[in-house]
Amino acid sequence: MIENCTFAIIGPGVMGRTIAYSLINAGVSSQRLTLAGPNTDRLIELGQELSVGTTLDNAAAAQSADVIILAVKPQRLNQAARVIRPALKETALVISIVAGISTAALSQQLSTDRIVRAMPNTPARIGMGITVWTCTPQVDVAQKETAAEVFRSMGEEVFVEDEVYLDMATALSGTGPAYVFLFMEAMIDAGVHMGFPRRIAEQLVLETLRGSTEFYARRHEHPAALRNEVTSPGGTSAEALYYLEKAGFRTAISRSIWAAYQRSMDLGAGKSKQNLEG
Repeated sequence: MIENCTFAIIGPGVMGRTIAYSLINAGVSSQRLTLAGPNTDRLIELGQELSVGTTLDNAAAAQSADVIILAVKPQRLNQAARVIRPALKETALVISIVAGISTAALSQQLSTDRIVRAMPNTPARIGMGITVWTCTPQVDVAQKETAAEVFRSMGEEVFVEDEVYLDMATALSGTGPAYVFLFMEAMIDAGVHMGFPRRIAEQLVLETLRGSTEFYARRHEHPAALRNEVTSPGGTSAEALYYLEKAGFRTAISRSIWAAYQRSMDLGAGKSKQNLEG
């Protein structure tokens, strides 16, 4: 179905490029893709890399598209919406991956009710992402399937009826890779501190995380049960976990995710970081 759609991606950043690349891999002709944004050098680079159409004019990109994908930063949404609103076809589907911005706000700014709101994450860049999404009632069955196909081109997709889950997903899966990378960095640095060459520490950490997540996926057991299997009384795991709990590891993770959730809602309410700190 997506092979027959024309796409305009507004915002050719990392995720904009990821979506374009994923769509092409899924069978969408590059001739059906247009990337639009204000950075000429970036557009030239992507045009050469992906053989897609590019333009500095967001309205020109949107006016002939069946699907418009908004991949701009929240702070730039108002400006982008003003430009593309008059150019939207009546039947066009708008997919937004803009963090924190509700379907109601998008509908008001764009004067259309055919809105999909989604939160993908970084592993989408290698086809292993997870996208949580929802849509307005006006999105028809065919358009819902089109959206699902777009998200499946980047990995897994989860549809939710209640939009409140989108801000939660932003904090948990959308921001989640950052937590994992920080944890990896800390483990690697600890390995180097003990005396491992960095390349060996990196390999050990990478394969440990890769193997552990795959083990969990195959066993379908609660993480606590799997953790208990490798925690012998008085052993090294028990000692390490004692210090992690003593340092508030579990609480720190929980609070950081909650903080990201609150920030997502603040972005949706139009609150800047400066206003919050002020």
